[in-house]
Amino acid sequence: MAERHDFEVLGSELEYQGAILALRRDRVAMPGGRTAEREVIEHHGAVAVVAIDDEDRIVLIEQYRHPLGRRLIELPAGLLDEPGEDPVDAVGRELTEETGLAAESFSVLVDVAASPGFTDETVRIFLAEGLSEVDRPEARDEEADIELVRLSVEDALARVLSGEIVNASAVAGILAVAAVRSRSVPMRPADAPWRDRPTAFEQRRAHGG
Repeated sequence: MAERHDFEVLGSELEYQGAILALRRDRVAMPGGRTAEREVIEHHGAVAVVAIDDEDRIVLIEQYRHPLGRRLIELPAGLLDEPGEDPVDAVGRELTEETGLAAESFSVLVDVAASPGFTDETVRIFLAEGLSEVDRPEARDEEADIELVRLSVEDALARVLSGEIVNASAVAGILAVAAVRSRSVPMRPADAPWRDRPTAFEQRRAHGG
């Protein structure tokens, strides 16, 4: 078996840095001695949650997403944009901020690389159980327009397969919880290692660019 190629980064330039992402251009050593340029969007990691209520329904949100110009049905979710924030703390905070709910327990359902051809963003999707109502902080901007949608797992799965639910994290989370239920697949603990959690953008901001 041939030795696997080492895709060494030979150089890197920052093209743009904004509030939630940066764009860099890498020169990468390719097989056969070639060098190719690869554009990479650095982004925060994110968390999302499949929250199951006491009637065995998934608590989803409907939220406006400007790049697509319409409202999407999604999981409660948010960026890991606080330095060093624990993903479990973050997902609990997002669940409360977007739905006014808290959970007794979290487990890891699945990790998703959002679009690894051009960004390092990954999303950790949790399962939350034992929900209770709590005070929801005052929302603003798009979050002030959020509406809750509660669907059975079967209904949510049907909406994924019909193309009504298209948000990547929602699709992955709904498919994952359906698989766990149908095959009794064990889930990972809430603090399971997260190999691909992004760090580049956070480190860039910490060092002033």
